[in-house]
Amino acid sequence: MSTQSDPSARLEKPERALSLYHLLDPAVLANPYPLFHRLRSESPVHWDPFLHAWVVTRYQDVIEVLHSFAAARTPAPEQLERIGLGRLSPIAGLMVQLMLFMDGGAHARLRGLASKAFTPARVEKLRAHIREIVDQLLDQVQTQGTMDVIRDFAEPLPAIVTAEMLGVPSEDRFRLKKWSANFAEMLGNFQHNPEHSKLMLGTVEEMTSYFRDTVRQMRLQPREGLIQSMLSAEVDGDRLTEDEVIANAIVTMVGGMETTTNLIGNGVLTLLRHPDQMAKLASDLTLIPSAVEEMLRFESPSQHTARIAPCDRDLGQKQIRKGQAVIAVMAAANRDPERFPDPDVFDVTRRDNRHVAFGYAAHFCFGAPLARVEGQLGFEGLLRRFNNFRLIPQKLDWRSNLGLRGLTSLRIEFDRRSDSVSSASTIAAEELSSVCPHSKNAIHS
Repeated sequence: MSTQSDPSARLEKPERALSLYHLLDPAVLANPYPLFHRLRSESPVHWDPFLHAWVVTRYQDVIEVLHSFAAARTPAPEQLERIGLGRLSPIAGLMVQLMLFMDGGAHARLRGLASKAFTPARVEKLRAHIREIVDQLLDQVQTQGTMDVIRDFAEPLPAIVTAEMLGVPSEDRFRLKKWSANFAEMLGNFQHNPEHSKLMLGTVEEMTSYFRDTVRQMRLQPREGLIQSMLSAEVDGDRLTEDEVIANAIVTMVGGMETTTNLIGNGVLTLLRHPDQMAKLASDLTLIPSAVEEMLRFESPSQHTARIAPCDRDLGQKQIRKGQAVIAVMAAANRDPERFPDPDVFDVTRRDNRHVAFGYAAHFCFGAPLARVEGQLGFEGLLRRFNNFRLIPQKLDWRSNLGLRGLTSLRIEFDRRSDSVSSASTIAAEELSSVCPHSKNAIHS
């Protein structure tokens, strides 16, 4: 999908147009929920003339799109050649290998093989080690009394965990994070920016080369990790090809890093903006599982995704033609008052919280268990060790990624808890460990 070079010229009063292109305005990006509310109220299934796509914002309609519309929406390299964009073929060659953009048997095959290496039980075995990483990161800031939540905690935690999960050296996490952010920028934005083509091509070339070398090293010298598991995964004699392992190591890396970073950053900011909920959570750490689900609903790290109509369809009294693009806005669905009572109220004790922050149905994020564990342990560590959190005066800058919502920086001050309080919280944390794996708010697909 692409916008025109000057979309404002297409309508007489573009500032009043009902369109997701308003997300390009930093003020709207900082708080997109009034725009989502207007779309959901005035035109829940809306043709967006700027994006040449339908925009769907009600919970039930989003569920329907995620369940039955096609995910295969990336052009093949030969299609780009035909329209004079052959220089982008390396990007397309990678994208068509990703399970994100597959349907039917091809998607089921790839997901079935990959998911054998990425099960909730496997993630649970990592819980103690993730807690160690959390403590190591917080050790580095506790004497300062200040931290940048993004730089010091929300970015390095999933970067270290993801590198170790993949089975690559943890010191490579800085390169992985740089590639992840670049690639996520392409996945999350509507507009095609020719100025970014060179950066994207370089990123794809470097990532592919890195993981190809890793795969070949692991064939000679196997070592524990997701890549090794994908190499050895087998169903009825079927295995992943080298290109499939590389492509899905990349998408696992991007999903593992970006979603969790945004969950933690958005969650800390939300708690700071709702001190009553912060106090409630700090006094009872067993609420952390439901609090994390509420953070995912209230400030969804992944805001929207696109699908293609597989045939002519009626949805919300509108007729969608076969082949038309449909943007499912999960962040709007997660605040639909027809599904969630008082949807704009942040409530860490909310029940029946079946949000769609991780998608739905066949394409439900198979990295969700890991993101949940990291989020739960991250907030447990912060609240167990520190209190009296304060936001340092600053201009909050949201990443220019329109689909993956997150801050570039979040500077806070805090006090270290006394030993007596820490001891009580440690007991609560131990209770939390027995609750987290089976949170009643968890979504399974």
